[in-house]
Amino acid sequence: MTHSLLNPVRALASMAVAGVALAAPSHASSPAELLAAYSKEAGVAPSPERGQRLFNTDFGTELRLRCASCHGAVPTQAGKDDLTGKTIRPLAPAFNPASFTDRARADHLFRLNCKDFVGRECTPGEKADVLSWLLTLR
Repeated sequence: MTHSLLNPVRALASMAVAGVALAAPSHASSPAELLAAYSKEAGVAPSPERGQRLFNTDFGTELRLRCASCHGAVPTQAGKDDLTGKTIRPLAPAFNPASFTDRARADHLFRLNCKDFVGRECTPGEKADVLSWLLTLR
């Protein structure tokens, strides 16, 4: 019998189930660092205009929601999850110092919300565009 810590496949699977980020650093010390990482992955400069457009677009998915449905068209104040009724802290980093400081959390929320509202995962370029727009909000 092989102990699970001695089995690398099992160990990696356990880490994945536990939510350990294997591919990307889990902490960005600032939204600007996260923006730089997304921009580098995308290979193009981010566009705040594209980010605002994406944030406010209804993609016609089953839920018929968009980012702005819960966060507000200009996400500088608390929002409300339309499905759960839960209050959402402001998304713009200038109004919520914790926003976009954890890479793993940002990636997780982009993945969930993009799949629900865009109908697919967002690209690094789209993430950079949205974040670049959010960073313009003061």
